[in-house]
Amino acid sequence: MERDPSSGPQIRKSILYVHMCGSFNGSSRSLLEMIRAFSSEGVRAHVVTPKGNVADLFRKEGFPIIECRGISQFDNTRHGYYRGRRWLILLREIYYLFPTLLALIRAKLKWPSIDLVHVNEITALPAAVLAKLVFRTPLILHVRSVQQTTKGRWRTRLVRWIVRRFCDAVVAIDDTVMQSLPEGIEVQIVHNGFSPLPGGEAESSVDPRLHAQRNGTIRVAMIGHLLALKGVYEFIEAARLCKERKIPAKFILVGEGNRELSGLRGILFRKLGFAREVKQDVEKLIQRHELQDSVFLVGFTLNIRAVFENVDVVCFPSHLDAVGRPVFEAAFFGVPSIVAMTNPRSDTFIHRETGLCIERQNPHALANAIEYFYDYPEERRRMGEAARKLAVEQFCIDNTAKEMLAIYAKKSAGSVVANPTFPENR
Repeated sequence: MERDPSSGPQIRKSILYVHMCGSFNGSSRSLLEMIRAFSSEGVRAHVVTPKGNVADLFRKEGFPIIECRGISQFDNTRHGYYRGRRWLILLREIYYLFPTLLALIRAKLKWPSIDLVHVNEITALPAAVLAKLVFRTPLILHVRSVQQTTKGRWRTRLVRWIVRRFCDAVVAIDDTVMQSLPEGIEVQIVHNGFSPLPGGEAESSVDPRLHAQRNGTIRVAMIGHLLALKGVYEFIEAARLCKERKIPAKFILVGEGNRELSGLRGILFRKLGFAREVKQDVEKLIQRHELQDSVFLVGFTLNIRAVFENVDVVCFPSHLDAVGRPVFEAAFFGVPSIVAMTNPRSDTFIHRETGLCIERQNPHALANAIEYFYDYPEERRRMGEAARKLAVEQFCIDNTAKEMLAIYAKKSAGSVVANPTFPENR
């Protein structure tokens, strides 16, 4: 798309993105979608991230990358906050302080013209502090996870002090996340974005079982890393219950387990309960309950479009009490969701309008919701269309990218992009 000459000059700006996860997940996809949506004339993206497939993917997209052993974090999320034996995890984060600092110094030396730093999650607060000290540029903090504010008030005060002292702008992905942040922090909401139009990922291979004939079955999918906190065990138990009730349902797990930890660290983490071999557990449960004909592990794929075009319902039975990225991605394809959440906000999910809310860690409730969607296909279609409408209103990538660019411009004296342009089609 050609830029209108009357729109004013385009000013390129270099932005450093600090991403704390080496394995591709929802936050990785959100970051990638956002950077892609920026005008090529507006932002030069550089990325610091741990070693893993995220670095490989961003490098393939043409972004300059610096990899490190790990990004130091401080977890005060509602699910992962430190208590009991979890305090031991802080030893790992202290250990990661040096590789984080080293990676940022390397970035400063390699890319001396960085104009703004964007830290992709609030758990990377130590990295945010170090990045501010190293680069001394405006710093944007993205908050993607629901925070806890009831346990250890000193932690809440510490987070508030760090954010107010070192961050120039704070962006929350939705109202639920914003409401969980400590009082006294100025926050703007910029929803995660998605483009349902075919892209390069459409060429990625997918498991052929996704394209199998429906034969009167309802096909439900769970998308993401195979983690206990994402509700994988509840999903498998719901499959067993549906089989027991003779509901013709196919359960599709899209994703891989976490990278296996080896050596002494792996043994220690498993003994302390910090790591589980979830994928192996799932395979054993499928064998034990004879679910081979109804539960399919199709692995990781970038071709998420092929998944949504071949399922009827998306399940997000997470323990995190939040709406995950697969929910609104599915909505763009008219697919409703079942979400484990106590108090959904209307900007992301509406119970009985865009899907069904259920109690967390309750496989019976999940099975009941799946049975409801099977028994009432017209309700499934109605909620799917309502979900599509909400997704277009709240999660259109061009709109969310413009909102983020406006924040960049404001925090860097309006010099990031003058009158930004965007590709008409992706």
